[in-house]
Amino acid sequence: MQATNMTHDAPLSQSNLTTITFALQGMSCANCASTIEKGVRTLHSVLHATVNFATATLTISFDSNKIKQNKIHQEVINKVSSLGFSAVDQRDEGQEEIDGQRQKWWLIFSALLTAPIMPLMWWPPAAPAINIVIIGVLATIVQFSAGLVFYRGAWKALKNGSANMDVLVALGISAAYGYSLIAALGWLGPQPDVFFETGAMLITFIRFGKWLEVRSRGKAGAAMRELMRLQPDISRVRRNGIEEQITTDQVQIGDQVIVFAGEKIPVDGRVIDGNSSVDESMLTGEAIPVVKQRGDAVTGGTINQTGRLIVEAVQVGNNTVLAKIVRMVEEAQADKAPIQRLADRVSAVFVPIVVSLAILTFLGWYFNGATFVFAFKMAVSVVVIACPCALGLATPTAIMVGSAVGLNAGILFKKASTLEQIAHLDTILFDKTGTLTQGSFKVTDLIPADTIDPHQLLQLAGAVESTSRHPLAQAIAQHAKTAGTIPEVDTVSEQSGMGIQATVNQQTVHVGSSRFLQQHDIDTSRFTDTANQLSSAGKALVFISCDQQLLGIIALQDQVKPEAAPLLKRLTQMGITTAMVTGDRQQAGDAIGAELGIDRVFAEVLPEDKQKIVQQFQEQRKRVAMVGDGINDAPALAQANIGIAIGAGTDVAK
Repeated sequence: MQATNMTHDAPLSQSNLTTITFALQGMSCANCASTIEKGVRTLHSVLHATVNFATATLTISFDSNKIKQNKIHQEVINKVSSLGFSAVDQRDEGQEEIDGQRQKWWLIFSALLTAPIMPLMWWPPAAPAINIVIIGVLATIVQFSAGLVFYRGAWKALKNGSANMDVLVALGISAAYGYSLIAALGWLGPQPDVFFETGAMLITFIRFGKWLEVRSRGKAGAAMRELMRLQPDISRVRRNGIEEQITTDQVQIGDQVIVFAGEKIPVDGRVIDGNSSVDESMLTGEAIPVVKQRGDAVTGGTINQTGRLIVEAVQVGNNTVLAKIVRMVEEAQADKAPIQRLADRVSAVFVPIVVSLAILTFLGWYFNGATFVFAFKMAVSVVVIACPCALGLATPTAIMVGSAVGLNAGILFKKASTLEQIAHLDTILFDKTGTLTQGSFKVTDLIPADTIDPHQLLQLAGAVESTSRHPLAQAIAQHAKTAGTIPEVDTVSEQSGMGIQATVNQQTVHVGSSRFLQQHDIDTSRFTDTANQLSSAGKALVFISCDQQLLGIIALQDQVKPEAAPLLKRLTQMGITTAMVTGDRQQAGDAIGAELGIDRVFAEVLPEDKQKIVQQFQEQRKRVAMVGDGINDAPALAQANIGIAIGAGTDVAK
């Protein structure tokens, strides 16, 4: 169960309006979702209720000042149960696996029994009596075993005063089976036509669609769980001077959480002791770790890379940034598009219309001189043709074929609607790091002083940087090793996120930021103009000194993917608007934008603001695609009309 605070336009405070999300079981079509929505909205305590048929979830909101959460929780469960469905706190991973296996085995069972029916139906010259008996037995088993679920669903719907697809399926298979049974018994004359295969094949095809539905829903749930696993299960806290390990959900605001190098930070908080560099790429998408010192804020799920940190918990549980990102994705998925609302309205009247047409068909033929049997055949044909077998078979087949073609091109489609909607896009927003760029740094410039040549500068810096795990350090070290042998390093002292002091050949070497060198009384002013020029080009700078003398600068840059420029040029030619949205510095974003010919660059953007930028374009009636690869992109990807996650993108973002 998820209980969260959220904003609301009504005169309720943010702390009063609370949402709960339930997992639903027993739905068979969009009309079932509509039935649950309408039923739950009749509860006086519920302010809003939305059912997402695709994810099988129910989200309600209520005023926590007027009713306790446990009371409304039970009211909703009881109401859903009275409608013939079930609501549980959260989807059980084990139960999902059981549901998937159950659907698979029902599909195999019905397919094995249905497969012999068609050959027997057309056995030359005509189906003998024994064939009809065999066909009838096989169809009867399928009808009242694999098809029983449709009768149950139809009964639940009719009890609630509605008619869903189960009603139509039950009516279709019953009409075809009942007519065939009567005909097989000889009550309609000699050598009558039978339609035993109609019900059996209809049941099998719909079972196939149900299996695909459960399978895709399980994958979607697994992706969301993987995102939540970015938060560690166990936290190390200090309470009353005593260190202990507790589960992360037990951490309280104000607790002192101890995080060692290489561990994930469990909660949002503020550093009260220690300094380190923290990998925030899961949040910002940027590769360079961020220096964290006393007083700095840290985010749960990010990785402490080098030093020991003591963090005071500020936000825990559902109020952490990671939990909010998950919630934003869920809310974007639950939001109904206009076409979905139209489909809900159509489904509510579809079954009554089909039944009425079938009755009119029977009456029309019968009163125009046709025999009762012929008129009944025509009425059955209307019901059977209207059954969702075409949707249950054609749509999954189209998805499989389209997915196979995409897979050959390195593209994975997760929703069938993507194949249709992507043709109507007019705006595409790109993340920078790992999307338009390669996500790894390379040395681009060696700027030596007059006292040293570029090769010596690189070898000295490479020797020192080989002792660090920082991405910039590793890039310089790898470049130096490729160029030749690097000298031995005697002693090393690293200041997380700032730089390294080392002894090489009995000389004191400093490698790091200009601020790091200035802290050690090393003058960097002689390279100020050069540094400003390189920074304006979006490059990261590393300064090198030896025995208090500045030796030069090494510039690095995340390289643009070779296919990025041709892609953007082609999109512009197609009349599609492109823009870049990144959490990186404005200078870095502008430099990449200029190189690729992107006119509009949104830089230094927080994760929640990426989603807002997508919304701004959509408010201008734009059909927007978002392309990204980080968790920070996940809400924007979910908000966009089409979300495109590439490379190492988070599963939920995909």
